[in-house]
Amino acid sequence: MHLWRKQLKTTGSNSAKIGPPLWLLAELTYRCPLQCPYCSNPLDYAKWSNELTTEQWISVLQQGREMGAAQLGFSGGEPLVREDLELLVAEARQLGYYTNLITSGVGMDEARVKALKEAGLDHIQISFQASSAELNNILAGSNKAFDHKVAMAKAVKKYNYPMVLNFVVHRQNVDEVDKMLALAEQLDADYVELANAQYYGWALANRDHLMPTKEQLQRAEKATNEFRESSNSNMDIYFVIPDYYEEAPKPCMGGWGSIFLSVAPDGAALPCHSARVLPIEYPNVKQVSLKEIWYDSEGFNKYRGDAWMQEPCRSCPQKGEDYGGCRCQAFLLTGDASNADPVCVKSSHRDIIDRAISDSDLHQQTVQNGSPLIFRNTKNSKRFI
Repeated sequence: MHLWRKQLKTTGSNSAKIGPPLWLLAELTYRCPLQCPYCSNPLDYAKWSNELTTEQWISVLQQGREMGAAQLGFSGGEPLVREDLELLVAEARQLGYYTNLITSGVGMDEARVKALKEAGLDHIQISFQASSAELNNILAGSNKAFDHKVAMAKAVKKYNYPMVLNFVVHRQNVDEVDKMLALAEQLDADYVELANAQYYGWALANRDHLMPTKEQLQRAEKATNEFRESSNSNMDIYFVIPDYYEEAPKPCMGGWGSIFLSVAPDGAALPCHSARVLPIEYPNVKQVSLKEIWYDSEGFNKYRGDAWMQEPCRSCPQKGEDYGGCRCQAFLLTGDASNADPVCVKSSHRDIIDRAISDSDLHQQTVQNGSPLIFRNTKNSKRFI
């Protein structure tokens, strides 16, 4: 019997009440031509280089659809480095998924945009690092990235995809939000996400460089609202603030093991794409069916429901709405994933967040003193193995 099955009785969750996964994230690879210092991939991603084969990914997609998953995201790393991407998209289309490609655009050309359209891809989201070529290319670690992204955004629009642009916002570019929106308008975007960096993975390692001050964040929100009021475009604009500046935790992934299932490049099945940081041994789709993993595994049942909760979550009237917040954030900041998310003002660990906010004015001094950004690349990843 698998170890995770032996441990199931200790989780306190009733599998009979568990619904099917609705959202499947296929992290096809950790390989990427860019080196973004806020990447959400694990710091030690270099030790997981044995990717699932095309056939194994097709089996995952089939199993997920049989269980009821309807939304499918292809991500990475950079999913475009997988030469079988079009085959996987075509299989997903045949199975009936709504498919979304989350990409930097690097590695794509117009011919591939067309091929993905013909394969049945529904949606492409292209990420930018900044509104200017200079800063974008510095953050991406590529001196050609910006111009290529612009060209690919135009190609996406040409082939009648919804134009979805994502800008990761942080201290290095937060004062350029108005310019980001102007670029999005120029590219005739339909949806723009100004997504402030959340501090996991590489972003946490670089928090001193990336975390904006409260004043910077307020200016960025004001600039966003002013753009909404003055622009004649029909863009939907989403401004996502950092968790640290909230007072209540987000309902992370709609609740642990509730609607979201992520499969990592090596086949590890996770309740969220960041869950690998937790000291949990997750089943692998190479050995265990997706159905068994979702309903029976220790990893997915660990924080389902509320039996695992400590105070103040256990008696909190909001626990059915925020589910105690983010387990990964609780672990990274307190060392115990069962603690309340420190973002919550009721958490006994809220002082960790408050100190980070109060120290944000000192971050620029840290940068000026020569503390370098840790760029996301294989060489740096091996430092964390």
